[in-house]
Amino acid sequence: MSSSPMPWRLQQELRACVQLSFPLAIAQLSEAATNFVDTMMMGWLGEQSLAAGALGSTSVMSLLIIGVGCVSSVGTVAAIAIGAGQRDRLPTISIHGLLFTLLIATPLSLIVWNLATALPYLGQSVTNTELAQGYLQAIAWGIPAALGFSLIRNLASAVNQPQIIMQIMGLGIALNVVLNYGLMFGRWGLPELGLAGLGWASTIAFWVKFAIALSIIFSRPSFRPYRFFARCPWQPAMMAELFRIGIPYGSLMTLETGLFLCVTYLMGTLSTTALAAHQIAIQTAAITFMIPLGISHATAVRVGQFYGQGNRRGMRQAGCVGIGLGTLFMSCMGVLFWLLPDLIIGIYLDRTNPDNTAVIHYAVQLLRVAALFQVFDGIQVIANGALRGLKDTYAPMWIGLLSYWGMGLGCSYLLGIVGPWQGVGLWIGLVWGLIVAAVVLTGRFLRQTGTTIA
Repeated sequence: MSSSPMPWRLQQELRACVQLSFPLAIAQLSEAATNFVDTMMMGWLGEQSLAAGALGSTSVMSLLIIGVGCVSSVGTVAAIAIGAGQRDRLPTISIHGLLFTLLIATPLSLIVWNLATALPYLGQSVTNTELAQGYLQAIAWGIPAALGFSLIRNLASAVNQPQIIMQIMGLGIALNVVLNYGLMFGRWGLPELGLAGLGWASTIAFWVKFAIALSIIFSRPSFRPYRFFARCPWQPAMMAELFRIGIPYGSLMTLETGLFLCVTYLMGTLSTTALAAHQIAIQTAAITFMIPLGISHATAVRVGQFYGQGNRRGMRQAGCVGIGLGTLFMSCMGVLFWLLPDLIIGIYLDRTNPDNTAVIHYAVQLLRVAALFQVFDGIQVIANGALRGLKDTYAPMWIGLLSYWGMGLGCSYLLGIVGPWQGVGLWIGLVWGLIVAAVVLTGRFLRQTGTTIA
């Protein structure tokens, strides 16, 4: 049987991966940009607001990533159906996916709403907790819309039409910036809400993006053949499949984001300066992480489509191309973190203000540690996406438990809390956990695609 030369196949897969990854990465950046803009503008309110906002925005971002991970199961199932030539399953997948998204969003919203009551028990100061509460309770109303937008992104990606996400992204960011300024300082007749105003601005932006995406799904002719969200009979087996794929993957994202969140809380027990510096570094790392996260979603779609075709070589190639793209990008970001930390910090804080000297010095050290884990963070999330395309999410969940919490958090606690290295020690633990995850998950994908997949 004849086949194309390997370089040509790789070129085709690289082109397909880039075309799918680019709009998905932009979509992830859109979501992260909301949090990034919030963090930047928190600095305008002072160090105390930045530290308090760190508790709120990091918690929300972590929970959103968990929810997005769960909802991504809809895209996996849809991509496999497309690969198998079963387009008629898409109405059932989409309508059950919408219900699944609501079931995930409801508890996450409740957690965000009530999170401030738990912060004092995690060693956070009363002042920081009280400031964070208004932000958390405002943004809690936007969680369902944020996950609904993720659902539509997954469906559009499964049918190779993710471009609608790019069209919405710019409007969402611009709206968020304008509303942040107006609600934070009380401009243009809007109430002056301070830190809480940032939460309400994000909520409004989330709902506007979701509404526009939904209207495009229903109105654009290119989506009509798929009959997304058309009425269909209730199928418990479909809902069970979404849970079977989505919950373990969401749990894996819980373990990873939970590691970063736990380190945030540990930072808060050290000092307000440490927490503010941590927020600068973690927010910057979160921005760069959105690109490999977008590549991860694209890789899951590509692997899933080949899975539906029963094409093992295609699965392996799609996964390896995605991992290679992520490695290249995150290597470049690591170099920037190492060489230009002062420039990055200047985005958040006024470097000429002597009151910010301690935070800036601390943040430089953390950014240099973050430079070391960029590559491994990108590899492990894309390897996770490749495994999700194979519907393999249960074993990676246990791998995440061992690497993130057993290795990563254990090392963080020993070096940063028990040992003398404090915040830098906490971040070195993050590096170790991500290295272990990257190596083990990539190895599992290569083994899975080297044998028959049941």
